[in-house]
Amino acid sequence: MAKEKIPVTPAVRVLRAEKVEFTPHLYAYEDKGGTAVCARELGFPEHAIIKTLVMEDDQGTPLIILMHGDQQVSTRELARFLAVKSVQPCSADKASRLTGYLVGGTSPFGTKRVLPVYMEETILDFPQIYINGGKRGFLVGVSPKDAERVLKPVFVHVATQAD
Repeated sequence: MAKEKIPVTPAVRVLRAEKVEFTPHLYAYEDKGGTAVCARELGFPEHAIIKTLVMEDDQGTPLIILMHGDQQVSTRELARFLAVKSVQPCSADKASRLTGYLVGGTSPFGTKRVLPVYMEETILDFPQIYINGGKRGFLVGVSPKDAERVLKPVFVHVATQAD
């Protein structure tokens, strides 16, 4: 494989500063393709590709939730866990303002504003996960234990099967 230039994003800067070993994975981004495109392009199981979702509660308080690519977040269960009335995805504009990343390129590492991070607990079952590196078409492979160390997430069990 030809040596491709690794994008130096805020996420990459955080991973380097925290001495996290990671592998860069570039692929042809497709608008609204989601984790299915990542899995197809890179040959990774979609369950090991972790999506970074920016959501907010009924009071407009933002949060990040990390979920397996082939699963969805039960907003009802997440709201119950957070003891709020409801949780819904932020608008693309609000998510970009909060994180500094474009939707489709949102990484939980190096966000503009520090947001609470929630992680589906079964993500820790993998030896390696693939998560957005802060640019569309760019994933980083990291140990979930390193992600846990850097992000300090609250673990939840709010996954439902994708439609």
